[in-house]
Amino acid sequence: MPKIRTQRTKRPPEGFEEIEPMLEEFAKKMRDVENEPHEGKRIVQSLWPVFRLHHQRSRYIYDLYYKRQAISKDVYDYCLKQGYADANLIAKWKKPGYEKLCCLRCIQPKDTNFGTTCICRVPRAKLEEDRVVECVHCGCRGCSSGD
Repeated sequence: MPKIRTQRTKRPPEGFEEIEPMLEEFAKKMRDVENEPHEGKRIVQSLWPVFRLHHQRSRYIYDLYYKRQAISKDVYDYCLKQGYADANLIAKWKKPGYEKLCCLRCIQPKDTNFGTTCICRVPRAKLEEDRVVECVHCGCRGCSSGD
């Protein structure tokens, strides 16, 4: 009988132990949100806290690496490979005009009725003053960088 290969996880690089408590805190919050009752909410509304926590965790790692230079490239790459941060979302944050993007679904034209981006991507100055903007996908109230 052939030997069964198990996938070994790499040991975390030096410096990961500094950010590990915060990542564990995000994981704890995510478990709490997933176990929260969702009766009385719309289906998409029950997913909004998950999107917010995913954004916060990715933003935390992005800020540590690009803004404060507090972690090394090895720790950053390890976090991306292990799924602690969303590499595609971080790639968009590096582009001008997408610095405050909340999720990737807001810029996908196939998810909207008219083939455009989400309403939360419209700058507040171009909207009516008393209009409340709330994204259908993630619940953000505006993530356009042109505010």
